[in-house]
Amino acid sequence: MMAVTSNYPKKTCEITRLVRHPKLVNAALAGTKTQQRRDGVYAYPGETFQLEDTLFIVTALERKTLGDMTDDDAKAEGYPDLAAYKNLILNMHPGMEWDSNHKLWVHIFEKSA
Repeated sequence: MMAVTSNYPKKTCEITRLVRHPKLVNAALAGTKTQQRRDGVYAYPGETFQLEDTLFIVTALERKTLGDMTDDDAKAEGYPDLAAYKNLILNMHPGMEWDSNHKLWVHIFEKSA
């Protein structure tokens, strides 16, 4: 599958940095993490990345706000619920406030067949 780039801005980071934290890598490998929110674009639909010996493909890239997030989205991020996700984000970024209008790029991916 060829990457689709025409409808998206230029990448701000490399795809290899999309999923980095060991806990989240393990969640992706287990199939429980299928989304990654980032401030910038790290990958386009159709691009692939590898975690350990497993290949993943980005199936969609969507622009959403923090306020759009649901418990199901937090689970797809690898967390038990939205409260746990929100708590982690605020602890990772001291002084940050949860801004429901803050826009992010949602990278949606799955294990490649």
